[in-house]
Amino acid sequence: MKKDSTGRKVAKPVQGERKQTELELPIGGCLAAASGLTVGLDLGDRASHYCVLDEKAEVVARGAVSTDRAALQEVFGKLPPSGVALEVGTHSPWVSRLLEELGHEVIVANARQVQLITRSSRKNDRRDAEFLARLARADRKLLAPVRHRGAEAQADLMGVRVRAQLVELRTQAINAARGFAKSYGMRLAKCDADNLERKHAAALPTPVRDHIEHLLKMVEELTREIAACDEELEKLERRRYGTETARLKQVSGVGTITALTFVLTLEDPHRFQRSREVGCYVGLRPQSKQSGDSEPEMRVSKEGDVYLRNLLVECGQYILSQRGPDTDLKRWGLRIAAKGKKKAKRRAVVAVARKLAVLLHRLWVSGERYEPHRSSATRQKAAA
Repeated sequence: MKKDSTGRKVAKPVQGERKQTELELPIGGCLAAASGLTVGLDLGDRASHYCVLDEKAEVVARGAVSTDRAALQEVFGKLPPSGVALEVGTHSPWVSRLLEELGHEVIVANARQVQLITRSSRKNDRRDAEFLARLARADRKLLAPVRHRGAEAQADLMGVRVRAQLVELRTQAINAARGFAKSYGMRLAKCDADNLERKHAAALPTPVRDHIEHLLKMVEELTREIAACDEELEKLERRRYGTETARLKQVSGVGTITALTFVLTLEDPHRFQRSREVGCYVGLRPQSKQSGDSEPEMRVSKEGDVYLRNLLVECGQYILSQRGPDTDLKRWGLRIAAKGKKKAKRRAVVAVARKLAVLLHRLWVSGERYEPHRSSATRQKAAA
């Protein structure tokens, strides 16, 4: 124990202990009639911290609340309609919908854009909540607000994501099986993932055959589950999104999964004033770092939905491949690829994916019939 100035022994304070007034200012009944409140909410997996500012930007309440519906409803139900700022994350979709039901205006901050919080040298949940509140009070555009999709679209999109996870698990199992066989000097037969079965391990020596069959048994089961997911997604498409996806599937290389993911991820096509904004939304626009006369060439931003971006890139690879039919989009991509070697081909794929995203949004909004050689025909008419 430590000794005070009088020589008496005093208990050593517990690490992290703070004064009660500094740690928490509970939301009281006096705030029920207040107006112009701004709340910062730092969401955590188990507990979330909040900070309430009044019209003069003074802290009038702060504390922590369990990250569950009942607790959040009890705390924020005591507040009058206020502006609530929170960072995008796992819990932000359902929390934002809950707070909107309680009458609050929710601002979901893009964590990648709020560098003041993510790179702070004194970062903690309590301080993050206050920073969010102050940024929202100063200018909400500083938070680069993110718009969450509705509950129905999120539930439907979950079916697409579950299928993607099953495909990834199957790929890992196949790669493991082939790798183990190679380490013993053997190879599994070449075939599509959908056709790989336990019988393909029959030619392997006995010591390793049983082990490889365990993996191939899992591959067979995953293939059946993926087929079941495909059937469910096709039913979902016909039942709810048939009109929208039919417009997108006019483009060669765009199938049910890509069209459905595109529609469910964007949800509302009219949220974009121009179709070109969709390329930025999916993270396929080049980054910029211009300063004076310096403007270096940089990679794409890779912001937005990762899975949708990967699907668009896969479509771009198909369009530029020999299997892809001749279209204006393919010709444009091949001209980019012809400007260099391997690096130029990668750039061409990304460029085609970005232009494909713009094209799909335009077809969705306008409802026009897709003309694969529209630009070529226009130029021929002008030349004539």
